[in-house]
Amino acid sequence: MTGGMIEKPADSITGYHAHVYYDDPESRAFAGALRERLDTLFEVKLGRWRDEPVGPHPTPMYQVAFAPDQFDRLVPWLALNHGELSVFIHPETGDAVADHADHALWLGRQKDLDIEVLRRMEAEEKV
Repeated sequence: MTGGMIEKPADSITGYHAHVYYDDPESRAFAGALRERLDTLFEVKLGRWRDEPVGPHPTPMYQVAFAPDQFDRLVPWLALNHGELSVFIHPETGDAVADHADHALWLGRQKDLDIEVLRRMEAEEKV
């Protein structure tokens, strides 16, 4: 226990998601070029293009799923190559609310996620 908090082991992370946001045709085109490079350079699973907000995500985006062993290469590359796009990166630990609200990081401008959507989904799963 550190500072009154329970320490979570890093091996509780089973994967990561990077959400690449875009707003208009120009930024979508850049996001497409970025997507192609991610697919070429890294071992990733690319999600569908979401041209409308979905779940907690406030603007159009696509998801990039990757394994923990890709983090040290992929995230620095994204940090240097995301251009003006916002990129939201979060771990997968089995706790979607905490992963999106507490354990995440941003590249570029931070957007306001609708975490309440995840809380409602979590509550529905418990019923």
